[in-house]
Amino acid sequence: MKIKIINKSAHALPHYETEASAGMDLRANLEQAVTLKSLGRAIIKTGLFIELPVGIEAQVRPRSGLAAKHGITVLNAPGTIDADYRGEIGVILVNLSSDDFTIENGERIAQLVIAKHERATWETVEQLSSTERGAGGFGSTGVK
Repeated sequence: MKIKIINKSAHALPHYETEASAGMDLRANLEQAVTLKSLGRAIIKTGLFIELPVGIEAQVRPRSGLAAKHGITVLNAPGTIDADYRGEIGVILVNLSSDDFTIENGERIAQLVIAKHERATWETVEQLSSTERGAGGFGSTGVK
């Protein structure tokens, strides 16, 4: 699938690191480093603008290494970029660790996954079909 992109950063376009990768890394496009304090958050711009086909979304997801090693994650994960959005891709990062974390220009801060999606129409009914689970939720199936 081809997706139109404008790159106003000094960094290479996002790309798949391996043949089986689902996501492409997004890089910070910063004039100066940004330090996230503990529990702090910031929108980090990427310099990228995309035009997605209708029926396709781009999901902004955390990078597992940043999350595991530094407690840095995408606050609204996964963030959704809709097909009709034409603004700059920004990543809402949050620091869930007790230590400050500095984001440098060009640093890989999140990953972008391109995915198909469906649109739903509602059918109002008086009753839903029964299942074994029923209305059980939030832990109703146990942990083991």
